[in-house]
Amino acid sequence: MTKSLKRILLAGALVAHVGIAAQAQDPLRGAPENWYNLDYEQDSVYGVGAERAYNEILKGKKSKKVVVAVIDSGIDIDHEDLKSVIWHNTKEVAGNGQDDDKNGYIDDVDGWNFIGGADGEMVNEENLEVARLYGKLSKKFEGVAEEDVAKADKKEYELWLVVKKDFESGLTKAEENYARYDMILHQFKRGKALFLAYFDLESEDEILGALETLETQDEVLLGMAQMVAGMTAQGATEERIAEGVKYFQDQIEYNYNPELNTREIVGDDITDLKQKNYGNNKVMGPDATHGTHVAGIIGADRTNDLGIKGVADNVEIMVVRTVPNGDERDKDVANSIIYAVDNGADIINMSFGKPFSPNKDIVDAAIKYADSKGVLLVHAAGNDNKNTDKERNFPKDKFNSGKTAKNWIEVGASTWHTDEELPAYFSNYAKKNVDLFAPGFDIYSTVPGSEYQALNGTSMASPVVAGCAAVLMSYYPNLSAYQVKKILMKTVTSLKSKEVLKPGYKDLEEGQEPEKVKFGSLSVSGGVINLYEAVKYAEKISK
Repeated sequence: MTKSLKRILLAGALVAHVGIAAQAQDPLRGAPENWYNLDYEQDSVYGVGAERAYNEILKGKKSKKVVVAVIDSGIDIDHEDLKSVIWHNTKEVAGNGQDDDKNGYIDDVDGWNFIGGADGEMVNEENLEVARLYGKLSKKFEGVAEEDVAKADKKEYELWLVVKKDFESGLTKAEENYARYDMILHQFKRGKALFLAYFDLESEDEILGALETLETQDEVLLGMAQMVAGMTAQGATEERIAEGVKYFQDQIEYNYNPELNTREIVGDDITDLKQKNYGNNKVMGPDATHGTHVAGIIGADRTNDLGIKGVADNVEIMVVRTVPNGDERDKDVANSIIYAVDNGADIINMSFGKPFSPNKDIVDAAIKYADSKGVLLVHAAGNDNKNTDKERNFPKDKFNSGKTAKNWIEVGASTWHTDEELPAYFSNYAKKNVDLFAPGFDIYSTVPGSEYQALNGTSMASPVVAGCAAVLMSYYPNLSAYQVKKILMKTVTSLKSKEVLKPGYKDLEEGQEPEKVKFGSLSVSGGVINLYEAVKYAEKISK
């Protein structure tokens, strides 16, 4: 079985946000309910201890409203578990077509959408940054020998070689996977139809049991039976495999398409990096699954007896739509950070990332601006099970100048397992560039239409941390962004010496043995965030 097929069968189905890279999951396959808010000492899972913190320390205490901006794919602001916590711009008059608060954005009552047009149209599918760079650099360097490159262009030429390799290998892989999935889907459907007729069954649910009684010497029939039984036992369904087909089809058609130009929809000048006033106020967007899920983790209403409980109990969620089904653009990321800061965000959650950042300087400037205003940035480390000390991953806290942002927390994903599968198999990691781990596996949260779903991803771990930071800022408002980060790092559940499987352990080829490492080698802190201990520490120093 291919690694990509394994992953889709394990994860349920890949959500099509390539830049976000979250993974859909069957609802709570054995995970304790609300596990990410639970406590190890009381509940035997490495949750953050939010319930314990509220029950033992924060009960009856006053708190201040904290604004958390979610830069993401959009949010269902009418969700039953979110509508009471959505930020509203009280300085703006809804629907009057005017910029009442003079912030440059007309009717931004519920936030802003930087990937929409003034006519209300919205970007959904988008290409990857590597495809955009390939399209640009190929015009200049395709077919040019290294010895013919001008001295002034040497650095750009070196980038072209990396881009060309990554683009071509990525496109080839997408094409191969599309063909493979399409074939698998055809065979799976054919096999099920065959056995429905062979056993004269009324329902597909009866196939697996019927195959156990199969007695035949026909090798073709046996092979088909083995394929159907094996895939069904591992959770394969026509719907899931079809989602895999569409996922790779979209990669070919959109993600790896250098000619795709979605800025015709947005209507801005993408080369004008100083341009700010573009987009629209349609903050939900065409696919708000990811952003809605993230928002729920941070602050789903804890008082309404519906759905779930967010980590933080006194927050407003500001919606900033920036991330499409593809790679976000640096210009949009920079403007989104600035918008969030200027409109009162205390914390910004960023559950997205990509391996190339051609306009990193403007993102750096936005991060510095946020720092100057005391805003904390929380970022998902990514889901490629790679070491980001060695491999590219943006945005990041390291500036082109060589300095490091102090208002930044980089988050890896942990599971509810307390054994060697503690780190999520997909999570990026790094001894220097990942600060801590947080629950990011089997995370049950809000999705559009007042529904709920469990998802996997560092995209889920990041809002857990943003929620924890919001609790500290809410109950201890004198803490600065620096102090909040320092407390969260200092009070992790330290598991430095715990032997665990290195991320990637479920993506191995047949016969490969997973590598075991110390959990402390995967992040700066060597631990999992612990809100209960953080609150206890904040309570102590506040006195």
